[in-house]
Amino acid sequence: MLRRGADWVARRSLTPTAVRAVFGYYASAGVLDVGSLRLKRRADSTVERMIREAFADVEEAIAAEFGYGYVSFEYDTKLVLPAKLTLGYLYRTLDEPAHYEAEAVTRLAVEALLDGDMRDAINDAEYGDFVVDFETTAADRALIAEIAQELLQARVEEQLGRFPDGVREGYEWAVDISERHQDEDEQFRALMDRAQDGDTDALDAIERRYKYADFETPPDLFTDEELDLPYLKTQYDRVGVIYDAMIEMYRETGFAIPDAFQRSIVLAIIGAQLWLDDLDDYEADMQDGQLTPVTAEYLLADSGAEAKSSVVEISEAYLDRAREQATVADSTLTGIATEYIHRDGDPEKLPTSRP
Repeated sequence: MLRRGADWVARRSLTPTAVRAVFGYYASAGVLDVGSLRLKRRADSTVERMIREAFADVEEAIAAEFGYGYVSFEYDTKLVLPAKLTLGYLYRTLDEPAHYEAEAVTRLAVEALLDGDMRDAINDAEYGDFVVDFETTAADRALIAEIAQELLQARVEEQLGRFPDGVREGYEWAVDISERHQDEDEQFRALMDRAQDGDTDALDAIERRYKYADFETPPDLFTDEELDLPYLKTQYDRVGVIYDAMIEMYRETGFAIPDAFQRSIVLAIIGAQLWLDDLDDYEADMQDGQLTPVTAEYLLADSGAEAKSSVVEISEAYLDRAREQATVADSTLTGIATEYIHRDGDPEKLPTSRP
């Protein structure tokens, strides 16, 4: 009876998404852990403090460069959510003295995630998320981005020296895979351009090399069932590997984190990339010639309606699996976060006609 009531609350569109996520996860998994919600507030607060402290150095450097006594700097990113979830998990499973050790790894992870995201933005000449409180020109914004990224990179390098060599090795491994995927971007754009012109060989290549690409060596993280998920390799290389390596950072430092938790984080992030970012950016990506799982489906499917249905089905396959693994790992916060991602997406933004 209670779970049916929770499901009713979760389905009400006027209910805030965060509340719907809590009740939705309870309805599906039967788990309502109020203590975890308190830990979420603590983890969120701790990570936000870490970001403010890192950005204080960025603000000082920008102020010195532009001749101000003080400037405000903000950088909008969603990439630190998995670090918050991992810290929350460790807060719950570790004794209090170990929390400070966990926070040290989290600080490294957060700053490494910010540094990587800033690098990607600079590579794409996208400076809109580098926000300061004074008037800037295009050249100013590029310089601000460069200052922020270089300072974050230096902070990451300094912190890596404090940890076992395995932490650096995992970090560099993930960066290498991610950068190799970025290097393939022009090839994927060329395939998309040809496919839009009706080139059937290009369509076949998109299906073979992008949708159903094979790993040279499949990550131990995934089950055989998960390895069959569409777009797994390309999206793992694009975003998933960063969080796979993030969890390994914690393990290399001595923290025991179950495979199910790691799997839930990686699958949730890939699901979020499809269900939120790629879905929202569909029209812009199509116009810009950017191959994503969403634009790929609109090229490969026989109709727009079929493409839309496929995007929903594929995204939900990732999110359903992530939610299941969060329950196995006894991580209520990750289950609720996955539920939030699911309920925050809006497939009605997608057209039912081909471009």
